[in-house]
Amino acid sequence: MTAFRRVERRSVPDEVFQQLLDGVVDGELGAGTSLPAERQLAEVLGVSRPAVREALQRLAQTGLVEVRQGGATTVRDFRHHGGLDLLPRLLIRAGRLDTGVVRSIMEARLTVGQEVAALAADRAGARLETPLREAISSLTSTEDPVSQQRHALEFWGHVVDGADSIVFRLMFNNLRAAYEPALDALANVLGAEVGRAGHYREVTDAIVAGDPALAKRSAAELLRLATSEMDEVLRRLDASAES
Repeated sequence: MTAFRRVERRSVPDEVFQQLLDGVVDGELGAGTSLPAERQLAEVLGVSRPAVREALQRLAQTGLVEVRQGGATTVRDFRHHGGLDLLPRLLIRAGRLDTGVVRSIMEARLTVGQEVAALAADRAGARLETPLREAISSLTSTEDPVSQQRHALEFWGHVVDGADSIVFRLMFNNLRAAYEPALDALANVLGAEVGRAGHYREVTDAIVAGDPALAKRSAAELLRLATSEMDEVLRRLDASAES
């Protein structure tokens, strides 16, 4: 059995859920592993059975375990059954930044951003002019890199709303949740992008003009700035880890 730790806050099942989630994501509880029975888990963790039951139900809702009535609770492969809500947790695994996850986030950001901009141009057009230009104005009114990133997120939030796609909206929410807590650390990398007000204006002009093809190209040029910078940083990190 994995080395479970006793839970100190007995009234909060969130800690049980987090510990089990950590075990699944970090590989201590591999796919196909049968978890101990509720009673045994409760004893090991030092919590009540209802707390364990709630945590297991939450894991089942996320798709990370399969709970059989009267049978074992089996761990599932999170890569095949997990959702985008796992991204923030996957960024740091076993105390280390997972550079592969960071690359995936940046790649998805680049790819999805282009399509979202094209949809916004097609579906919203001139209706987005005021919010987008106001976001750019806020972006250029500060030199603080973290504030610039937040204004850039505001800009893209308007673009996503203009795309009028619930799927892209939810994807944006999860991608944002994955890297927003690390804005301080990302300041230098994303500075290559958020400092280019002209590129944001080009995206805005294309969207307002209702030109999906131009909006897509302009968004790609803008988002590729940070993507390329991040790729170089990750290459250096990987090389340092191997040496």
